[in-house]
Amino acid sequence: MSLPETMSAIVLTGHGGLEKLEWREDVPVPSVMKGEVLIRVGASAVNNTDVNTRTGWYSKSVRGDTGSAATQGYGGASDADGGWAGALRFPRIQGADCCGEIVAVGEDVDDARLGQRVLVRPMYRPAGSGADTLETFGSERDGGFCEYTTVEADNALPVDSRLTDVELASFPCAFSTAEGMIQRASLGAERVLITGASGGVGSAAVQLAKRRGADVTVVTSPEKMDALKALGADDALDRGEALPERAFDVVLDLVGGPRWPELLETLRVRGRYVTSGAIAGPIVELDLRTLYLADLTLIGSTRQERRVFADLVGYIEAGEIRPVVAKTFPLRELRAAQEAFLQKAHIGKIGIEVSDRR
Repeated sequence: MSLPETMSAIVLTGHGGLEKLEWREDVPVPSVMKGEVLIRVGASAVNNTDVNTRTGWYSKSVRGDTGSAATQGYGGASDADGGWAGALRFPRIQGADCCGEIVAVGEDVDDARLGQRVLVRPMYRPAGSGADTLETFGSERDGGFCEYTTVEADNALPVDSRLTDVELASFPCAFSTAEGMIQRASLGAERVLITGASGGVGSAAVQLAKRRGADVTVVTSPEKMDALKALGADDALDRGEALPERAFDVVLDLVGGPRWPELLETLRVRGRYVTSGAIAGPIVELDLRTLYLADLTLIGSTRQERRVFADLVGYIEAGEIRPVVAKTFPLRELRAAQEAFLQKAHIGKIGIEVSDRR
């Protein structure tokens, strides 16, 4: 197919508020390099990491919750280390989620991949890098908030599904994060507590935990309890009520913040706590006696074994998990989409339609 020289994209011009997201129609279509594929993007979605990267929340200089400066940013305090791996290079096209079609291949990539419908693995180790090197799609390299994007060929996984591009784009970042947490915890048919359960990762964790036979309790607001039970939660606790002590084998936590010590008290002896987020604040207090007297295990979860995303695509193709898309915006309205996302009134994901192909 004939490819254009320029494309439309939302470009992040620096750390800061929503004004740093600029709509442009003259962005060069990226060249496909050796070992890469060029993808015509069908859809993306909004994630906490998109907002956190924009504001620079990952900086050690930031100590508050993720919402405290989500619309205005932190005034430059985090420019030196505001990304996952330190300082970012601007301009940057964000978008950790991507569903689309391969329209060109680079050297050493089989031409048979042309036309494949794919999902992009959002977190991976770049070819030739160290074992613990982490690259995030839409952070260390340009992502899916554009009409065309590139990625290493083995990080674009074919997917066979009748779901729309927007529905498929709701899976990569949130579901792989949740599945990574679950695999790190070796969760089985046990009792699990999930915080932040109405968000993209939390609602994904509900489905993925039930898939493994777990008894799932979620922490959420009263108006969202029924919807989360419809997704598979067995019980729901109000965010303001006391948490039961010694009740769970595993805690999957996305919240952190001032109530963090209570989460450890909910774990049974030899329980496992896993975190992949801290939307209520990253600085917490730990009583080491709680940790060692109950033989607890604390697990941080960001890097993923390669099988995590491959497993996820298998679950999608088998119909074992379903998308939860609360609302969809066109790419040009990404600022409005992030504003809706920040209101936290939805369950699941906010979709971004890039192409009307599907």
